[in-house]
Amino acid sequence: MTTQGKKLQQRAAERVRELPGAELTHPFGAGWDVYKVRGKVFMLHTEVDGEPVVILKAAPDDAHLLREAYDDITPGYHMNKKHWITLHPKGRLEAALVDDLVTESYLLVLENLPKDQRPVDPSTFGQPSIT
Repeated sequence: MTTQGKKLQQRAAERVRELPGAELTHPFGAGWDVYKVRGKVFMLHTEVDGEPVVILKAAPDDAHLLREAYDDITPGYHMNKKHWITLHPKGRLEAALVDDLVTESYLLVLENLPKDQRPVDPSTFGQPSIT
């Protein structure tokens, strides 16, 4: 595993620790870290040709724009290419962008859960609370 790849996966995993209800599972074996919220996948870590990657859900229009804008973002490995993206560790993805993409993936999954199963409201998550 490359140092850059390890850093990318570590950064994404660190962001997940801040997301309510997120959990790490291994349904596909030790080579795949599968992150879920309420049983639904929103992020995967694995290696592709020896390169550590992060696979995330994305809105189709966003996924297309991200792939156009960044060489380090490609269609989702072993996933629906329209709804998933793969982040590669070539070093040009800013930590803030990785955080945002992980959060967006999480929120996309939350939006499709019944309201009573959501650990947070996806429309207000991350916004400052008014007291």
